[in-house]
Amino acid sequence: MDDLALWQRYREYLCVCTDLGLMLDLSRMNFPEGFFTAMEPRMQKAFAEMAALERGAIANPDENRMVGHYWLRNPSLAPAGIISAEIELALRSIREFAESVHDGIITAHGGRRFSRLLVVGIGGSALGPQFVADALGSPADRLKPFFIDNTDPDGMDRVLAEIGVQLTETLTVVISKSGGTIETRNGMLEVKRAYESAGLKFPRHAVAVTGRHSELDRVAVEDGWLARFPMFDWVGGRTSVTSVVGLLPATLQGINIDGLLAGARRCDEVTRKPLTCGNPAALLALMWHHATGGKGEKDMVILPYKDRLLLFSRYLQQLIMESLGKERDRDGQLVNQGITVYGNKGSTDQHAYVQQLREGVHNFFVTFIEVLRDREGGSMRVEPDTTAGDYLGGFLQGTRRALYENGRESLTITVDKLDPATVGALIALFERAVGLYASLININAYHQPGVEAGKQAAGAVLKLQKEILDYLRGNKDASLTAEEIAAAIGNPAEAEAAFKVLLHASSNMDHGVAIERGEDICESRFRSRV
Repeated sequence: MDDLALWQRYREYLCVCTDLGLMLDLSRMNFPEGFFTAMEPRMQKAFAEMAALERGAIANPDENRMVGHYWLRNPSLAPAGIISAEIELALRSIREFAESVHDGIITAHGGRRFSRLLVVGIGGSALGPQFVADALGSPADRLKPFFIDNTDPDGMDRVLAEIGVQLTETLTVVISKSGGTIETRNGMLEVKRAYESAGLKFPRHAVAVTGRHSELDRVAVEDGWLARFPMFDWVGGRTSVTSVVGLLPATLQGINIDGLLAGARRCDEVTRKPLTCGNPAALLALMWHHATGGKGEKDMVILPYKDRLLLFSRYLQQLIMESLGKERDRDGQLVNQGITVYGNKGSTDQHAYVQQLREGVHNFFVTFIEVLRDREGGSMRVEPDTTAGDYLGGFLQGTRRALYENGRESLTITVDKLDPATVGALIALFERAVGLYASLININAYHQPGVEAGKQAAGAVLKLQKEILDYLRGNKDASLTAEEIAAAIGNPAEAEAAFKVLLHASSNMDHGVAIERGEDICESRFRSRV
């Protein structure tokens, strides 16, 4: 197709959303003639299912729960007045608490003003807040944010070392709906010990975001934490960034959450309309279906040409892959659905993996994200009539063209500028697209049985570890292989898991396990040192 024909195709398939300051270009997707007409009945069914979801239909049958993240941006849409009131109360509480912190009314142990914010969570309880913090943070932040989002001891040490003596001025927000999420609990315990080691009272620095009557809620009440905020049953972790989960850290940081919510609300209004051609979320869902054959046959590469959107691909990994990666459809049929998501930032990607994207395995489609405004104020010329931002835009256009010339498909989302409203709109856009696409392929986007299976398997390994350690401590003269130990505790089939547990235990001083390495590492012998 020549350049003039491409220009005409661009004009024909450009979705312009003036109210959002956003455009979606489909012209470099090679969908066939009649694709939209053929898909329209399924698209209308998806719109109807989305409308039912927003009216309060049970969308998570595993837990018999509604899914209402859309109500967070417009509480008047909630199906019950009590839900609307809870949302509004939570927002008011967030603002009042943050204002008291910023004004020095609520202070740390010793009366110090808070200057740092440490968020402890995992998955949606960390990815959303991290993305927003990085995208919208500035040197003028009221509290500088830090995150612990794993149960890696060294990772925790790094974060706490970076905070350093400023721990005395650090407010910690612990986020866990159930209060029993192991990674978050471990992070909380490690952080609590750090405060106590510094001679500080942890409750004077601690805030809980959790479900009502959860274990974390109980601990916060009994120990007298500074505050508790609700996590609603009808909000899943990966869609929680416009709930207290994301809004409390953002407000404490100093980010304009009213703008964030307004952008998400406007996007909801645009993408709620059942007019496919003018609905950017519907168009995204249809392009995903075209690109992957409706079966996840190609990966989604996210390439934002803006440093502040670096974490967007990580955020979208969870939103899309946890929502769409399902073994069975809603009829119980084996389908193994999903779309793999990965990404980097432009123009960094020019020097990383665009070579493979253009000439390697053709197993992907690209979503470019373009931000028109380079910075607040003017830019210097790095060459005559050329700024650094001009180069950034040129690299985006060049990469898009180079990929298309080699038969690689791409979408381009263009936004006017990056501000709270734009970030809110992008979040809402992809949330809606995920819901619509899930309807198109007949899967449930709002449960995650695979995640729970992984947690159960991890629990079994830790139970095995306890049995191994108890056996070694009760048989201090024994020096045995992992296979022998597994047999001794009556679980010979778990020899491999036992070996991995023992290898880890002997590499750390915590459990008093010594190793005598054999020529064959699997024949190494283990004994208790305590």
